Amino acid sequence: MTARSSWSVWGLDAWLTVTGEGMLAEAEAIVRAVVADVDKACSRFRRDSELMTLGPDAAGGVKITATFRYLMEQALAAAHLTAGDVDPTLGADLDALGYRQGIASVPVPRGNPLPAARPSERSTESPPALPRVPGWTRIRLDGSILSVPADLRLDLGATAKAAAADLAAAQVHAALGCGVLVSLGGDLATAGPGPHVAGHPGPWQILVQDLPTDPAEHIALEPGFALATSSTQKRRWKHAGTDVHHILDPRFGLPAKPVWRSVTVAAPTCLEANAYSTAAIVRGTAALDWFRSAGIPGRFVDQQGRTLITGGWPAGPVSVEAGASRG
Repeated sequence: MTARSSWSVWGLDAWLTVTGEGMLAEAEAIVRAVVADVDKACSRFRRDSELMTLGPDAAGGVKITATFRYLMEQALAAAHLTAGDVDPTLGADLDALGYRQGIASVPVPRGNPLPAARPSERSTESPPALPRVPGWTRIRLDGSILSVPADLRLDLGATAKAAAADLAAAQVHAALGCGVLVSLGGDLATAGPGPHVAGHPGPWQILVQDLPTDPAEHIALEPGFALATSSTQKRRWKHAGTDVHHILDPRFGLPAKPVWRSVTVAAPTCLEANAYSTAAIVRGTAALDWFRSAGIPGRFVDQQGRTLITGGWPAGPVSVEAGASRG
């Protein structure tokens, strides 16, 4: 038997499923505590967070807590994994685009808000400036001492949610011994055995879909694996009369060209899945060759609603739904 609960986290849907019904309340308390700890460490939208209080002194090096260190390590790992397509130093760029009040303040459009567009390679036609020196390469993390140049501002929004999902799933399984699935706004991590089918642990059954009008697919996710969806359809707003979204191309500090409506990736950790899906949005059509050559299991939905898959992503649906990945 499985038990499930849901609530709101950072203005997004959180889902928790465990393989022991009597463990749900304790499991939820663990997940909520992890989320609260992560928020207190790295939120760019609360004045009392560690990121905001230490930021003004970070150029000279500041001592950070274990939670903030973990989150920084994960952010830098994602930057390295994606050759800088996921960069934790875009805080000033997001502020300049008007993204200053948190996810909950940014509207989620109904349906497909973007006009159909012909996919193209990463474009440099819009940005007026030359590519910048990657900010993440200038960060120094030496044990618990973090140094960030004064001209950079941190934003861990691209990785903290996925890192929190991984951490929460691991802590629930370690504390209770049950199988667990944690989904934080479409960043989904699992730990321990999957739900029982015919008396034996089986895979988690997941619905993959971004907006309700997008193509949907049910897949089986093996226990211990993770899933993440990155989307150009959500978290959109008007800035200076132009439609913008929250996934930036770090080369220019501007929204990535919306070649894809969404990209979903399966990986051993949610941090990896999220890093790859975000980087795929940034790279545009070039991401397809990257995923194919690296064998990354991905599902791309283009602006016409067509679905392309890579790296062994399952080609056929399964019939049972027990979770959802909506980024």
